[in-house]
Amino acid sequence: MHLKHLDWPFFEPRHRELAQRLDRWCAENLQSAHGPDVDAECASLARLLGAGGWLNHAVAGPAQSIDTRAICLLRETLARYNGLADFVFAMQGLGSGAISLAGTPAQRQRYLPAVAEGKALAAFALSEPDAGSDVAALQCSAASDGDSYVLNGEKTWISNGGIAHFYVVFARTFDAPGARGISAFIVDADLPGLEIAERIQVIAPHPLARLRFNNCRVAKSQMIGAPGEGFKLAMRTLDVFRTSVAAAALGFARRALQEGLQQAKSRKMFGATLAELPLTQAKLADMACTVDSSALLVYRAAWQRDQGQGVTREAAMAKLMATEGAQRVIDAAVQLFGGRGVQSGEMVESLYREIRALRIYEGASEVQQLIIGRDLLK
Repeated sequence: MHLKHLDWPFFEPRHRELAQRLDRWCAENLQSAHGPDVDAECASLARLLGAGGWLNHAVAGPAQSIDTRAICLLRETLARYNGLADFVFAMQGLGSGAISLAGTPAQRQRYLPAVAEGKALAAFALSEPDAGSDVAALQCSAASDGDSYVLNGEKTWISNGGIAHFYVVFARTFDAPGARGISAFIVDADLPGLEIAERIQVIAPHPLARLRFNNCRVAKSQMIGAPGEGFKLAMRTLDVFRTSVAAAALGFARRALQEGLQQAKSRKMFGATLAELPLTQAKLADMACTVDSSALLVYRAAWQRDQGQGVTREAAMAKLMATEGAQRVIDAAVQLFGGRGVQSGEMVESLYREIRALRIYEGASEVQQLIIGRDLLK
């Protein structure tokens, strides 16, 4: 398909080539649906994406070399074809992001090549039962003991939980108010004292779990960065990928618009096609406007970050508008399909389930509103 938005001035020739190459690869290699064994499917997709070289973009190294536009184009394209493939790509990047940004040479060599090849699944363990949007409230502790830290506490809503080979865990290493005193650790999945306390089932099947640490002993060499720098590192990691969440939502919205157009052109109703009805044309116009306005916000934020500029407000705007907008576009597509739109196995039904979580994770819509409002009032 012709990707008209690639002609926008936000992109360089290498971005256009990358997106077009991935589009062709997805058409040849990805099914739109996945089987019932989601764990196995994630592992298979990771190996497939690794073999294709796409995961190299998710573990791109130091912050200054991360190409935000490339990550966003990759997530948008993957989401347009297969939501689980986008999930796998994103989690490989997010789960290893702290190591990419601040890991020692030994840590980087031990973990990142396997992540890029899709042979090791990564996970980002930040949220807790009482610390979601308010990350600074986390209680998981890591007490120094000789050449180790001893972890105790819980993490929840951890993507790749239960199937990851390692977790980047954020824990409180000393008493300090708020975000101070939090450090980051690489915890291998087979370490004694780490337990998968619960597998969490959600409306769009993804591997999620609650983790429990019970006197889990982690070598001090597994700390990422300096003691007490964990919160900053978590925010730096999220900053890289927050705009890409908006890009994934954009991909879902583009697919919904594509599905809606095809349905409108082919569905016969009242002696004409659905597309010939003025109400349908108005609905499609609203969908198209929402998709393009979201795309402009997403790629403005990505371009601005790649220029080395701050994007606190711009990334929040992109995340808010693209995820909320995609929900409306997908809902409209479901309506165009009528009864088929809520039938299990239909693409628009799958998109309807996929989009809902994006309005919550990596900062709920209400949190994005707070970020934007506070930034305006500075």
